[in-house]
Amino acid sequence: MTRGAPSLAFLFGHPAHFIALGFGAGLARIAPGTFGTLVAFPIAWVLYRYADTTAWLVAIAAISLIGVWAAHVTGRNLGIADHGSIVIDEIAAFLFVLFFAGPDLTRMVIAFALFRAFDIVKPPPIRQVDAAFKHGAGVMADDYIAAGYTLLVLAVGQRLFGA
Repeated sequence: MTRGAPSLAFLFGHPAHFIALGFGAGLARIAPGTFGTLVAFPIAWVLYRYADTTAWLVAIAAISLIGVWAAHVTGRNLGIADHGSIVIDEIAAFLFVLFFAGPDLTRMVIAFALFRAFDIVKPPPIRQVDAAFKHGAGVMADDYIAAGYTLLVLAVGQRLFGA
């Protein structure tokens, strides 16, 4: 069990660690959640290019379910359920956002900024969910609420401004 920043050895010490730490993005010393969110972009670009709607949804579901397991194992091994280096939750939730945002670069950038803002500020009930649930599903849940807020703002923006 380690309580500090995980090492490269920790990253490669278990498949769950590699997944939960976003393939290494979670090792960033500053803003690991932001670096983790960025990992969703290349995954989305592959999905935009080669996947239909069903494949997108299967990919998001699979990443989310595997992420619950990986976050649980990694949090347990780090000694902190929702350690800042665990970023699979940002990856999965932001992929969900990108599915709806579409491949337009402007919308993707706006979605990124909104998602990070909601994930950092944690308006209700995000903060409460984050504090209440300390297991793999709980780690994922608060980011999916941030994704919901992001999608709501994007939908309102689309309705009001056609953007």
